[in-house]
Amino acid sequence: MVLLIILVLTLVFVAGASTYRLVMLRRGGTAALLRTLPARGGQGWRHGLIRYDEDRLVFFKLTSLKFGPDSTVHRQGLEIVERRAPQGDEFDIMTDDIVVVAVTDPQNSFELALDRGSMAAFLSWVESRPSDRARRTRGGPA
Repeated sequence: MVLLIILVLTLVFVAGASTYRLVMLRRGGTAALLRTLPARGGQGWRHGLIRYDEDRLVFFKLTSLKFGPDSTVHRQGLEIVERRAPQGDEFDIMTDDIVVVAVTDPQNSFELALDRGSMAAFLSWVESRPSDRARRTRGGPA
């Protein structure tokens, strides 16, 4: 009987977490693939949605039950390292109109795979960030 109660509670929790994650994903965002570097070949890519905040980009994996974002890329200190087309076995999950961009922030290194329109939005978001000098002036001494 106790085992049955534990099983039912586990199923209720998983159903609730799945529903919550579905609601989070349905709020909108940009379809993207993301992987943490270093990675080899076409391994490590995760399908999901990205959303832009004022100072960070958050990534929600489609297959995760986590309540918050699965990865975060911080806008300040973000550097675009490389921009390329998909290569080799990456074509198994990507099409010709995808652009892959390697980025680093102070904490991590990632690769993002976006279509051309989404890449333009991403680059605009990166380029429109306030400079370090403007942030120090607004917030007082750093």
